[in-house]
Amino acid sequence: MSLPGSNRFPLDLGILSVHTDQTHPSLRKSLPMCRFSHQISFTSAAWRSLMEDPSDPLAAVRSPIESLGGTLVSAYFTRDSYDVLALSEFPDAVSPDDISVAFYSGGAVATVHSSPLMSVAQAHEANRAKMGQSYRSMLQGRTLSPLIR
Repeated sequence: MSLPGSNRFPLDLGILSVHTDQTHPSLRKSLPMCRFSHQISFTSAAWRSLMEDPSDPLAAVRSPIESLGGTLVSAYFTRDSYDVLALSEFPDAVSPDDISVAFYSGGAVATVHSSPLMSVAQAHEANRAKMGQSYRSMLQGRTLSPLIR
C-alpha cells in the first residue's frame, strides 16, 4: 500500500480497530500485550535521507520498537504537527521513557510522544478501580453516627 497520490512510500500497514480487541489476528495472543501510540517527527536529515532512498520509510520507526522486543502494528504518515502516527505492541511492560530513549538514540527522530493504550475492558476496569478508590478515600476519616430522633 502507498500514500495516496504517491508511489514513493510503500507501506505495510496492518488493520487495527481502536474500539475492540476483536481486531487484527496478530493482536489476539494469549499473553497480555502492552500497546502504545507514538506521534513521531523526523529530523531534517532523516527526511533528506528518506527522499534519497525511500525503500523503507518506516525503518526509523520500526527499529527502536523492535530493539525493545516490540512489533510495529501499524503506521501512518500525517499532515499534522507530527510526521508519523504509529501503533505498537510489546510483550513485556515497557515504559514511555524506555521508548523515547530508543527512538532518540537512533538520531532520525526529532520528537516522539508515546502513550500507553487501553482496551475498552481495561478502561472500564481502570474507571471502576478509580471510582472505588474515590469512594474509599471519601469515607476515610469519617465516622458514621446513628440517627437520633
